[in-house]
Amino acid sequence: MTVLVTGGTGLVGSRLLPRLIAVGVSCRALVRAGRELPEGVERAEGDLDDVEALEGAALGVAAVVHLAAVFRTRDEEAIWRVNHDGTRHLIAAVQKVAPNARFVLASTNNVYASDLDHPAREDDPTTTANAYAASKVAAESELKDSGLTWTVLRFPFIYGDGDGHLASMPALAPRFGLHPAHTYSVAHHRDIMTAVGLALSGAMDGRIVNVADDAPVTVLEMTELAGDPIEGSAEPLANPWSGRMDATLAHQLGFRPTVPTIRAAARDGIL
Repeated sequence: MTVLVTGGTGLVGSRLLPRLIAVGVSCRALVRAGRELPEGVERAEGDLDDVEALEGAALGVAAVVHLAAVFRTRDEEAIWRVNHDGTRHLIAAVQKVAPNARFVLASTNNVYASDLDHPAREDDPTTTANAYAASKVAAESELKDSGLTWTVLRFPFIYGDGDGHLASMPALAPRFGLHPAHTYSVAHHRDIMTAVGLALSGAMDGRIVNVADDAPVTVLEMTELAGDPIEGSAEPLANPWSGRMDATLAHQLGFRPTVPTIRAAARDGIL
């Protein structure tokens, strides 16, 4: 089968595409002109607002993995244009030229309300407190109402393969006022592939699924692993479950992280 991947040159997509190719999946990537792709990936040039390009990219595919998104920017118009409108345009293209294709949408744990009294579950309230979360919730809704065969994967903090994400935490922690004891669910790039592979198999059809490894990690530990630890604190921690997800459903559907913890990744030299 041919799988169309959007966001194939991004942080996640650039690491997912080679893994899909390595297990024999025929991949086509939607990219802007001039962007490089891994060997063996078919090129489809265009943007998420180019209806004709989207229809050409989706023609004949058996599945779509939609990773393209805008996150860390103050340009809320750009966030909505890519995350919501772009998803809507892609859905329309798939409905028209590949209506039997499986559509896997990458979403985020940021959609959950921050004041839960437990790790977030798939049926917990979502938030529209910021444009990124609101746009992702809206994109999820578009897909659920599309009539396509769909899966929504809600990803946590993703790290590994030297992607620089973990290395940025010593700078991000003070910038966003993160408490050293605050914990995040995380997943290695290898297990983004694990989850996407399951979704493409049909095991998660019609489901919103939290994806996370077996052990959350504190901000302090993340900065230590990044080599630049922040100061600790004994101050009370507000909203202690923000950033945490319950991945029970994923396990029930067959997900088993190949990198069970961030400490295991550090031990194996794959941070």
